Amino acid sequence: MQLRDRAALITGAKRIGGAIAADLARRGMDVALSYNRSRAEAENAAESVRAAGRRAVVIQANLSAGSDCEKLVASAASTFGRLDVLINMASVYQAVAFADTAEAQWDAVVDVDLKAAFLCARAAVPYMRAAGGGRIVNFSDWVAASGRPRYKGFLPYYVSKRAIIGLTEALALELAPDGVLVNAIAPGPIRAPEGTTEEESRAVEAATPLGRWGGEAEIVKAVAFLLESDFVTGETIRVDGGRHIR
Repeated sequence: MQLRDRAALITGAKRIGGAIAADLARRGMDVALSYNRSRAEAENAAESVRAAGRRAVVIQANLSAGSDCEKLVASAASTFGRLDVLINMASVYQAVAFADTAEAQWDAVVDVDLKAAFLCARAAVPYMRAAGGGRIVNFSDWVAASGRPRYKGFLPYYVSKRAIIGLTEALALELAPDGVLVNAIAPGPIRAPEGTTEEESRAVEAATPLGRWGGEAEIVKAVAFLLESDFVTGETIRVDGGRHIR
């Protein structure tokens, strides 16, 4: 798909989302960015889009609420007059002991990591059909893509990210006749979380066959490939430096 003069919505503008937004703008796209509480980071990402000469809009949305998902997509499409790309990045990542995983803790993760991806996709598809096709990129996790849990304390997160792969495959089949291609990215050690100690960082490098953190540029390149490809759909690409094979 040619990206110039088309429009994208990225849910979750923190960290890597901002780098993706800047790259899409350099490729000629207008970009909408959603945030829940991190408005400053979303605004910074929007400024990088405008600096590339493209339009940007920042929209507040609580993606755990279905109505907000629909309003978010409608607002993005209304701003740009079209919507060609949806990148579902919003995620809740927090450790919760199994004994403490009550219904509220479960919903707090699953509603954002899984349900919102479906609801945003459902809302976006009519605009993509009107444009003659589109792209949806979901975000899973290298652990979920490996097919087995490896860390205790992340049950809702693992289940959600594993289900994202199934959602991606099912949506790809449903939407293929409309020219809407649906894929997922499963990041591995891309960027060390805040608070990571030097010892922890070295341990991750040692456990990764390529021996280093990937950096956000690797996710940016993977997203660009999936958006520009016209013959890849229903796929989950692990961008993890080989972490899953060790």
